[in-house]
Amino acid sequence: MSGGFFPPTRASIVEAARSGDAGERARALETLAGAYWRPVYRHVRRKFGKEHEEATELTQDFFVELLERDLLGRFDPSKARLRTYLRVCVDGLVANEAKAAGRQKRGGAAAHLSLDFDGARDELERAGTAQEGSPEREFEKEWARSVLALGLARLDAELAGRGKDVAGRLFAIYDLGAEGDPPPAYADLARRFEVSVTDVTNGLSLARREFRRIVLALLREMTGSEEEYRIEARTLLGIDAP
Repeated sequence: MSGGFFPPTRASIVEAARSGDAGERARALETLAGAYWRPVYRHVRRKFGKEHEEATELTQDFFVELLERDLLGRFDPSKARLRTYLRVCVDGLVANEAKAAGRQKRGGAAAHLSLDFDGARDELERAGTAQEGSPEREFEKEWARSVLALGLARLDAELAGRGKDVAGRLFAIYDLGAEGDPPPAYADLARRFEVSVTDVTNGLSLARREFRRIVLALLREMTGSEEEYRIEARTLLGIDAP
């Protein structure tokens, strides 16, 4: 696998969701759910005051409706960012609750997705009632956290598959503060993992480079235009994307 800076070219989820290939549509749903289910769930609870069970059902319904009603086919990147458009779609789903109240639980395309709603509920309850801003701003912040978490999960899987899991652990400890702040010195990490200080330096460099590549690839996939992609790269990574 290339360790280069440039993200691989891949069809966006907007295109994949409209594909005639069932596998592509499933990939689109999985990518969307991975990045958006927590923001959607929290948005439904925070903005509309829904309880856990109803918010869970509405969140699941949302991803089914995205494909069944071809909501992504209506997305116009010249008018809004994709995440803004999806939030408006969520608002529409909840606002239409009177009709949705008689809905039957649907599995469909979302049945195979494993979403930790109980964990999201516990996290929300630990956070209490204080909000970080408007519901729209909270949605954006939760989206950013979800994309970065998805990127970290993919980084861990890729590094482990290449026998570089130590690099992932170094990245978590030193860059992500997994053991608190300030992080251990390079020499301390070298002794703990029984590697040289140079290995620590190279491992962190590898993990940082790969994490950036993975997040850029995710953003490329989850944006509707080149301009949106570059804006989101600056927002999440603070860089001018290639």
